[in-house]
Amino acid sequence: MRYLFEEYAFDTDRRELHRGADAVSVAPQVFDLLDYLIRNRERVVSKDDLIIAIWNGRSVSDAALTTRLNAARSAIGDSGEEQRLIKTLPRKGFRFVGTVREAQRPASVAVSDAPVQQPNPALPLPDKPSIAVLPFTNLSSDPEQDYFADGMAEDIITALSRFKALFVIARNSSFTYKGRAVDVKQVGRELGVRYVLEGSVRKAANRVRITGQLVDTATGAHLWAERFDGGFGDIFDLQDQVTESVVGAIAPAVEKAEIERAKRKPTESLDAYALYLRGLARFYQFGNRQANDEALRLFNSVIELDPDFAAAYGRAAHCYVSAKINGWISDTANEIAEVKRLAQRAVELGKDDAIALTPSGWALAYVVRDLEVGAGLIDRALALNSNLAEAWFYGGWVKNFLGEPETATERFARAMRLSPLDPLAIGMRSGTAFAHFLLGRYAEAASWAAMALQDKPDYQPGLRIAAASNAMAGRPEQAHKAMARLRQLNPALHVSTLKDVVGPYRRAEDLSRYEEALRQAGLPE
Repeated sequence: MRYLFEEYAFDTDRRELHRGADAVSVAPQVFDLLDYLIRNRERVVSKDDLIIAIWNGRSVSDAALTTRLNAARSAIGDSGEEQRLIKTLPRKGFRFVGTVREAQRPASVAVSDAPVQQPNPALPLPDKPSIAVLPFTNLSSDPEQDYFADGMAEDIITALSRFKALFVIARNSSFTYKGRAVDVKQVGRELGVRYVLEGSVRKAANRVRITGQLVDTATGAHLWAERFDGGFGDIFDLQDQVTESVVGAIAPAVEKAEIERAKRKPTESLDAYALYLRGLARFYQFGNRQANDEALRLFNSVIELDPDFAAAYGRAAHCYVSAKINGWISDTANEIAEVKRLAQRAVELGKDDAIALTPSGWALAYVVRDLEVGAGLIDRALALNSNLAEAWFYGGWVKNFLGEPETATERFARAMRLSPLDPLAIGMRSGTAFAHFLLGRYAEAASWAAMALQDKPDYQPGLRIAAASNAMAGRPEQAHKAMARLRQLNPALHVSTLKDVVGPYRRAEDLSRYEEALRQAGLPE
């Protein structure tokens, strides 16, 4: 049944509310409340009627009921002061007083004697990674947790939508699967998505367990799965923590899956996005000069195919940062001008795209030495998408350069919490080491440097901070060992040329202390 009133259409079968052509997001319990009021609009319904119908007779406070009524009014453009559609009658109850027209849905196409629902045609996949977040299943015996589970999924949808590189199905479409046993492959066909996130919520006593899994709809393969346990004391903090963790893990998992998919594509069918993914795969091979050169070539090819691909410009600029960090280029006027051109173009095209702004800001800060502008762009990226680990990571390095190491450690910690398996994790650990070095915590700095070098022993920024922090911590043997390897990788590095490969320090004393530490570790003048 569809109920029509004013400019609204209320669809009970699809559980959708539309205002004109626009879908209105409505929480499930608020939808049930509206449904009951509209169906019983010919009479006044009491508080007890609502509690029996919506809460199955459980004890509900007046405040909770008022909150749901206010949400229902807000969804249909009403308010407690105006009461244009939902009227409160003191000491009696409530009544839907708007003029309502009823409209039946078109009948299904009949075959023989029984109506048969026509299957939905498969939708084509978008030209970027696509995902649907299904309603989380409430595994608790308490039906009240349905609303917590729904809120969990809604928050994740909102957070994922901030990633401009993702195509995210709106809540009203993905929630049509609520309460249904579905095959993710069918969901993929019906919604036109490559990935589905599904999950569950189970509450026991004062503890809650939330699980989530990311599934490839083409193969049914699980790409990521995680379990979260927490206390139910502050439900909203818990919801925020889980949302942050899930979104921080999903975005890199989707990117990794897409990169692997692009690698398997035949070269004759590569489009701009597939080239971009191949460029990312090469770019993430940090410390490999040939891979970095290939990444730059691929990003430039993307720009030739699609001159409006904002993130490709930012990534191309970022390749110059990697080259500078590793001493593969010198700061010639031409290279600085090219980085500035690429970064500025990325910002022009992607002013609301955090993934375009972040590497652009980093390149402007590191190569062009425009620290203030670079820091501002990264802060803008964080305002647009607070779940982007990459922005927290480069934001941490910028804070180191600005002489704010305490804030830097907080940003690196946030980045590692959001994306613990990130290809950038080595840089996050090195940045944390450097922040502790600036704070005079040399033993702690050396420990973080060692962690950074575990997976990639030849990572030059990690070797530099390992040598410096061990020297200042009174560990000459470890300092000289790190310096010996660093000198093998970059024989041209001297104290006098150090400023050519490190960042733009606002405080001259920070660079002086770093130079002195590396001098003690054995770096020649």
